[in-house]
Amino acid sequence: MKMQAEVIREGELEKRSDSLFQLWKKKLVVLTKDSLSLFPDGHSKRAKGKELGFGSILKVDCVERTGKYIYFTIVTKDRKEIDFRCPDQSCWNASITMALIDFQNKRAIQDFKSRQELEQAAGTQERRLARAP
Repeated sequence: MKMQAEVIREGELEKRSDSLFQLWKKKLVVLTKDSLSLFPDGHSKRAKGKELGFGSILKVDCVERTGKYIYFTIVTKDRKEIDFRCPDQSCWNASITMALIDFQNKRAIQDFKSRQELEQAAGTQERRLARAP
């Protein structure tokens, strides 16, 4: 059973469709410390949504500001680009970027600690072997 993650921010964002005409479609968006979930406009969070886990996201890129919107792209680790836009003052791009950076920093600290523990365990094993008769 999956635990409910703490919601950092919830609201509306527009995503460019992958179709030939590349229309902008409104999505209900839920940002947590681990992911960005997208739900079809007009549907509750109980509807089938798409979750972009931060483990699969490389960066938030291509921020451009026009008079009405901020346009940005989420780049996944498999180099897929997902285009979004939000009203100029909503700062969704900043919220997503900060949550992604926080996630990546925590992951880097965990990786570092894991490497240290492995190195310490290997060093202890070497000392035991050196003392063995």
